[in-house]
Amino acid sequence: MNVFILNSGRCGSTTFIQACRHIENFSAGHESRVHCIDDARLAYPDRHIEADNRLSWLLGRLDRAYGDRAWYVHLTRSREATAGSFAKRRDFGIMKAYREGVLLGGEPGQTDLAIARDYLDTIETNIALFLRGRPNVMDFRLENAGQDFRRFWAWIGARGDLEAALAEWDVRHNASISV
Repeated sequence: MNVFILNSGRCGSTTFIQACRHIENFSAGHESRVHCIDDARLAYPDRHIEADNRLSWLLGRLDRAYGDRAWYVHLTRSREATAGSFAKRRDFGIMKAYREGVLLGGEPGQTDLAIARDYLDTIETNIALFLRGRPNVMDFRLENAGQDFRRFWAWIGARGDLEAALAEWDVRHNASISV
């Protein structure tokens, strides 16, 4: 059984995987195969938990490789907090790629925050459509991480140090730097 943490990014995915590293009966990785192509891109070991926001662009391939055999978590955070975090990264990573590659530079007057909101709408609707009707789906809100992670732990039958895993949610992993 594989578990995929589908997310937009900037919503706690790094912390999620840090918490999962306290699980003994699953491996866990954050963006662990981003440099791979072809079949290798999605060749995760069995009993692995993966968080990678780029999977939202590979949902057709994820379906072909894992379909309903995998378990999926939809990790979200407050839309405005997530958009604000992305807006601070306008010239980096996915925001630069979205603005310059998908929007071909956008139009004059489009703010970083407006572009970040548009990106989030795109990603969140892609994930929601992919998850519709799937048997093994869990919604997880960053704002309810303590409660939701306990539920996640039980849902996948995790074994390990739950208290150490929960303590990871008190650490700010990969936080945006204030501008």
